[in-house]
Amino acid sequence: MTRFIVFRCLAAVLTVWLASMVVFAMVRAAPGDIIEMMMGQMGSSEGEAALRRFFGLDQPVYVQYLDWLGRVVTGDFGSSWRQGTPVTELVFNAFTVSFELALLVLIVSSLIGVPLGLLAGYRAGGAVDTIIQAFNVLFLATPVFWLALMLLFGVSTFFYWSPPTIYVSPLRSLADNLIILAMPMASLAFLQIAAYAQFVRQHVVEALRQDYVRALKARGVPARTILGKHVLRNILVPLITFMGLIFIQILGGVVVIESLFGLPGLGRLLVNALYARDFPVVQGALVMVLISAIAINLLVDILYRAIDPRLRS
Repeated sequence: MTRFIVFRCLAAVLTVWLASMVVFAMVRAAPGDIIEMMMGQMGSSEGEAALRRFFGLDQPVYVQYLDWLGRVVTGDFGSSWRQGTPVTELVFNAFTVSFELALLVLIVSSLIGVPLGLLAGYRAGGAVDTIIQAFNVLFLATPVFWLALMLLFGVSTFFYWSPPTIYVSPLRSLADNLIILAMPMASLAFLQIAAYAQFVRQHVVEALRQDYVRALKARGVPARTILGKHVLRNILVPLITFMGLIFIQILGGVVVIESLFGLPGLGRLLVNALYARDFPVVQGALVMVLISAIAINLLVDILYRAIDPRLRS
């Protein structure tokens, strides 16, 4: 197990390094010139040259990358070219908002989607299963931004209420924080609830065909015990893997939702930085998302091995 963890950690470091090269190259290849945007039409060629030297843009791309990578290894992502604020501070503040939203969506969707999947799988082919399946198809086919717009329209039209536009930290007021995140969370959670229900239903249907489940039914074991104590335990390993994938998907989906609801998360930070051609902020935000995704995959792999004794051996 220790050897596996060391190997996966080394593979994760290599993946982050390769991903950092791709991110740096993509950002540098983006159209538009930040120096020309900052100088404007009144800028002189001497001023532009001085600004390029100040930001290190007069160096070859590989020199810029090595200099940036050397600072990143020490935790220094540089400073925003627009605001002058350290990128680490901007990205950390935005990441805490995105992570909180993604975690809430994961918790809510798990608590609702898993029981729905268990119920649909146990009642496969029945009326309850048909209703849940229709729900799954509907929300899996619905774009997140469209669902968010419909929720905003419905709540404002029928309940005469609109979500607050100023973000409040949970450390300041947990109640106000949850009120602000309620609509964005619901917009993302419906899709994930449907995904959970579909995934769990499929595995429950397969598990119910096993001989041990038929034996339990023949002995008169209650359905709640069969599902909760036996079936759910057997699908726990693939479910943990699926949860990791869902969490990564949620982190990717917050970009649109944060922009729509005005949340100061990674999505909004990344969009604003892209429009402003603020390369250090774009690079820092993308690397943070990549590191989060790779870390989640690493954690899922370790949990997978820890839970399943066949993989440990």
